[in-house]
Amino acid sequence: MQVAPAELEAALLTHSEIADCAVVPILSERSGELPKAFVVRTDTDEGKALTQDQVIHFVDGIVADYKRIAEVEFIDEIPKSAAGKILRRVLRDRAQGE
Repeated sequence: MQVAPAELEAALLTHSEIADCAVVPILSERSGELPKAFVVRTDTDEGKALTQDQVIHFVDGIVADYKRIAEVEFIDEIPKSAAGKILRRVLRDRAQGE
C-alpha cells in the first residue's frame, strides 16, 4: 500500500508539541518500506518530554492501520532547500545510515 508522506506530516503537525516534521520511507524486510518520521519538538517543557511512543500512538489514532509510523527520530531542524522544500534525500540517507 502506498502512503503519502504529506498525509502523515499533516497528521503529525496537528500535535501541539510538534513544531515541524518530515516523513520518509525506510526499508523493511517484511513490508518492503515503512514510514519513518523525523520530528522537531516544540521548546515547551511538554515538547521536550515528548517520546517516540507518544508520537506513534498519536498518529495511530488518526490514520488507517497500514499508514502507521514505524519509527520516530527527534532532530533539531528539518533540512530544507532555499525554497523551503524538505530535503527528503538527506533524511533518507540519514535513516539508512543508522
